[in-house]
Amino acid sequence: MLIKEEEKSKKIPQFTKFTMSTQRLRDEDYRDYSSTDASPEESPSEGLNNFSSSGSYMRFGESNSTTWFQTLIHLLKSNIGTGLLGLPLAVKNAGILMGPLSLLVIGLVAVHCMRILVKCAHHFCYRLNKPFVDYGDTVMYSLEASPISWLRNHAHWGRRMVDFFLIVTQLGFCCIYFVFLADNFKQVIEMANGTTNNCHNNETVILTPTMDSRLYMLTFLPFMVLLVFIRNLRALSIFSLLANITMAVSLVMIYQFTVQNIPDPSHLPLVASWKTYPLFFGTAIFAFEGIGMVLPLENKMKDPKKFSLILYVGMAIVTALYVSLGILGYLHFGANIQGSITLNLPNCWLYQSVKLLYSVGIFFTYALQFYVPAEIIIPFFVARGPEHCELVIDLSVRTVLVCLTCILAILIPRLDLVISLVGSVSSSALALIIPPLLEITTYYSEGMSPITIVKDALISILGFVGFVVGTCLTLYELIQPSSAPIFINSTSAFV
Repeated sequence: MLIKEEEKSKKIPQFTKFTMSTQRLRDEDYRDYSSTDASPEESPSEGLNNFSSSGSYMRFGESNSTTWFQTLIHLLKSNIGTGLLGLPLAVKNAGILMGPLSLLVIGLVAVHCMRILVKCAHHFCYRLNKPFVDYGDTVMYSLEASPISWLRNHAHWGRRMVDFFLIVTQLGFCCIYFVFLADNFKQVIEMANGTTNNCHNNETVILTPTMDSRLYMLTFLPFMVLLVFIRNLRALSIFSLLANITMAVSLVMIYQFTVQNIPDPSHLPLVASWKTYPLFFGTAIFAFEGIGMVLPLENKMKDPKKFSLILYVGMAIVTALYVSLGILGYLHFGANIQGSITLNLPNCWLYQSVKLLYSVGIFFTYALQFYVPAEIIIPFFVARGPEHCELVIDLSVRTVLVCLTCILAILIPRLDLVISLVGSVSSSALALIIPPLLEITTYYSEGMSPITIVKDALISILGFVGFVVGTCLTLYELIQPSSAPIFINSTSAFV
């Protein structure tokens, strides 16, 4: 019987194998690993021989469903990451008044787009008699429902487009982690000789010269490669929990420091130059890019009817954290704020340990963020190679992908610009551009009010303008930087 099944699987066309393999995230229970709490149970290549049929979806209310509180915690963790640490610099790029107001507006629009995605998914679940559809399937079905024949004939590209932007986003996260780790470890090591137990007195610190930050990235590279070689990420579940704890403790310490001794803010501009505003947009939309977790979280709830309330409450908390840290960080450090607020913390052991704690969390989160692009890309190559070389191909592709993220980080070693670029390119598409167009293509043939169409068009245009302008300005800043990076923190003048 087993031999017959193997012979049957060999008759499946290669493209079909690839398509079925890349849909395991959706066809089994659509785990989304864009948050730091994810713990995948098997590797992509293992799934080649263990995928379920395309009609297998997780039902609401199963024994492993989540409570409303667990869903709220997952929603918070999926939206709070490295993007939060870059928001003080984002507020600087927009102005002390314009920045928080813009963050609030982007937060409201992002939540509205999340709600649109949920509504459209429900529409196709009811229409197609399916218990669950994911982001990519929702886009594909909406194109199939479009009155335009060309869109109907190319509906499958909708799912591929979502997968593409998801890959770009997740690999972008991995690039950001390389830069974050290099910057923080470099600063801790260079200031080690001058680190004290006094976190309040201003002292002059003479840096101990060390290697370039790019060399730090290369130093981390072999450890990252070994980390992603753990194909069954269940083994990393304890490290995922450790990452969450260390990040939470670090954030508490950062807030505790920024609320103290805030200087006079009268010298800070209310509205910054329009030339830097696109950089703000890229960082802000990067921080709010948690839309990929919305449908999986709702699907796994015991009572999905409560999800809308949880979505609004959770995103209200996230927005409050973003706005508060953005304001406090910029007020405290002023023009000296860096790409990550951790780089501005005082030169004492307490806050140096905060940098190391957060860096440990980021290191282990790399493997979790890496899982999604690996899930989509690796089966494509494994299915085209000889069966006895499956493991070699799997590990080789993983090594190439990690090296690719390291090379991209080396080419763009500025943390603020990497965050802005990833946000402008992929996050704006997933969070702002696609959902409003999704609503139009889904409901247009059934009748939509002109006001709704105009509203959706304006949101998509906003996202597209941010995508184009933010990407162009970030690339221009990389080619011709307007100013040198800042290396001054609140308690030290580096000589």
